[in-house]
Amino acid sequence: MAAKKTITIEQIASANRRPAAQAETLRGLRLDKLNRRATLEDTPAVRGMIGKVAHLVRIVDDK
Repeated sequence: MAAKKTITIEQIASANRRPAAQAETLRGLRLDKLNRRATLEDTPAVRGMIGKVAHLVRIVDDK
């Protein structure tokens, strides 16, 4: 069985003064403060969440 692909993202902007849905999406991605990183399984759902808050996060590592 092949190893699962992962993606590491980092929060680069605050969720303050953003719609509540964007703040909730960041929490769903396990990000809550600036410069925090989270390594998640690379699934279409996670990619969709990243797309919704692309202006607040950056992809650090894509394996």
